[in-house]
Amino acid sequence: MRLSFGRRHLSPSPALTILMLVLCVLFIALGRWQWRRGHLHAAEHAQFERGAHEVLALGSRPLTQVPDDQRVSVTGTYDPTHQLLIDNMSYRDVDGYQVLTPLERPGGRMVLVNRGWVPFLGSRANLPDLAIKTVGPVTITGRVGNLPAAGLASGRAPPPEAGPWPRVTSFPTIAQLSSVLGQPLEPRVILLDPQVADGYVRDWHPPGIPAMQNFAYAFEWWSFAVAALVIWLVLSTQKPKGGG
Repeated sequence: MRLSFGRRHLSPSPALTILMLVLCVLFIALGRWQWRRGHLHAAEHAQFERGAHEVLALGSRPLTQVPDDQRVSVTGTYDPTHQLLIDNMSYRDVDGYQVLTPLERPGGRMVLVNRGWVPFLGSRANLPDLAIKTVGPVTITGRVGNLPAAGLASGRAPPPEAGPWPRVTSFPTIAQLSSVLGQPLEPRVILLDPQVADGYVRDWHPPGIPAMQNFAYAFEWWSFAVAALVIWLVLSTQKPKGGG
């Protein structure tokens, strides 16, 4: 192919053209993927904000009947003798744990309450004090959520079946926690509200990065596609030899 534009002509090589097309298709596809993820994260953030507007009294209903991120109030009794520490949890670049405490609801239903983040004390043999000051039935508020999820399967470690409490685990499943506690658990957890007593650092956020960051990545990938096209045009355009 050869096209002339005044004193210049476009004569791209087939190999360069194929490379440009492959790169443009790849960059456009990556941009569309980031754009879709941006809309997904925008919906998650909107749901997170909607859940904060009112507190729903849970009563005897299971958590499965309540949307994720909805704030609820629930009554029960903490079991301070069988607590769990989720390892590899950082807050503001400081290593630590998230504290899971069983809460027995009326009727025997058991739910885990995530009471927040505590710092790592320098040794797995030196675990933080997880004492609960409140004795007897309590009414707490918090968001309906899920256990932290591992990015890689190699990061998961179930809690030990025997040994002293609290027990340390890394990205466990509800089934694994039910097994070590010896009783069924509700499939979701309660993320304790920051103002409720007997909690630690609770700075809950919706999952994933902000939607605008995904949209920025999308435009970045699309700009790479434009850059690839411009480079192809520059490399494929030649001045005629000779002449002034």
